[in-house]
Amino acid sequence: MVQALSYKAIGLPPISFTLQLYFTDLRNYSEGKLISKKLAANSSMLMSLVDSCNGLLCMRDSRDIFICNPFTRLSIELPKLINYPAKVGHLEFGFHPITKEYKVIHTVYGKQLGKRDSPYVNASTLVQSEVHILTVGSSVWRNLGMISYRFIWQASKVMVNGRLHWLSRSNKYTWARLLISFDLATEQFQEVPKPNCCDLDRCFQHLMVLRGCLSAGAYHNNKQLEVWVMKEYGMKESWVKELTIGTYLPQTPQQEGPRRLNSRFSFPNSFVRVLCTLKSGEILLEYKSRALILYDPHQGTFKELTFPEMPDWFKIVVYVGSPNWLDTPINF
Repeated sequence: MVQALSYKAIGLPPISFTLQLYFTDLRNYSEGKLISKKLAANSSMLMSLVDSCNGLLCMRDSRDIFICNPFTRLSIELPKLINYPAKVGHLEFGFHPITKEYKVIHTVYGKQLGKRDSPYVNASTLVQSEVHILTVGSSVWRNLGMISYRFIWQASKVMVNGRLHWLSRSNKYTWARLLISFDLATEQFQEVPKPNCCDLDRCFQHLMVLRGCLSAGAYHNNKQLEVWVMKEYGMKESWVKELTIGTYLPQTPQQEGPRRLNSRFSFPNSFVRVLCTLKSGEILLEYKSRALILYDPHQGTFKELTFPEMPDWFKIVVYVGSPNWLDTPINF
C-alpha cells in the first residue's frame, strides 16, 4: 500500500504557519480523484515533517525532534542536542534491517565549522559539514566529526540496503554532484558510482527508490526527465536508463501567471520529482510542491490528481501505514 502525507502551510502573522497532515490512499483513486483523510493534529505544536520509515514519522520543530505513529498516536521526544547548536539543523531518519536499529542523523554545514581530525575531510575542501547521530533508544547524541560534503537537501534522500543516500556538492564553487551513501550499521560515508551520463555537471536532480533499487532523475539538453536505475547495488555498470518522461506543465503552476512562467524556474522538468511507482505501473510525480501527477509510461499520458482541501503548497513523503512501534519486530 502506497500512501502520501502532506502538510499545509498558510501565511498568517510573519513567521507563523499552521500545520495539517493528510493521509492520501492511492489504491482506490478513480478519474483523477484520491481518497484522503485529514489526520488529527495538535494546533499548538508547530512541527514540520522530516521523513517516514516503517510506518513511523520523524517530526521536528525549531528545537525538538519527535518520532510518532500518526495512526496509533504513539510518540516520543528524542534527547536534545546539548550545547549544539541552538536550533535543529538538517535531519534524516532511517532503519537498518540487520541491526534492527532506528537512527536519526543531524547535519550542520558552514564555510568552515572548525578544523577537526576526520578521515572524511580533505584539508583543501571549501565545504565542511558536522554530523551527529542518535540511535533511537539511546540518551546520547554522538559526534561523528566533519565530512567534506554539502548535501543538496531539496534533492531528497533515499534509503536502500540499510544506507541513506544524498546528492552532494564537493565544494562551494561547483555544480558537479556526487552520490554519497551513509551505512547505518558501520556509520561510514562512501561515494556511490554514477552512470557515464553523469560526466556532465548537474546530471542527477533527485533520488528515489523504484522496486527496491537506487534510482535517480536526470535531465540533459533534450529537456526530458530521464529515470536511471541501479539494478545491482554498487555496480556502476548496472545503471540503466529505464524511461524518459516528456515535458508537462500542470494547471496549478500555469495559474501563477506569465511572470512566474517566464522565470528561470519555469522549465517544467527542472522541478519534477519522481515519488514512486504504483502497482498499475503508473508513476507518481510531484511538481514543485504544488501538484501531484500520475504518469502512464505505456501511453505517455499525464493525469493531475486532486483531493478535498488539497493545500496550495505541500511536502510529500511516501508512507506505508502500519501499527509498528519502535520495539515492534520487523521482518523482511
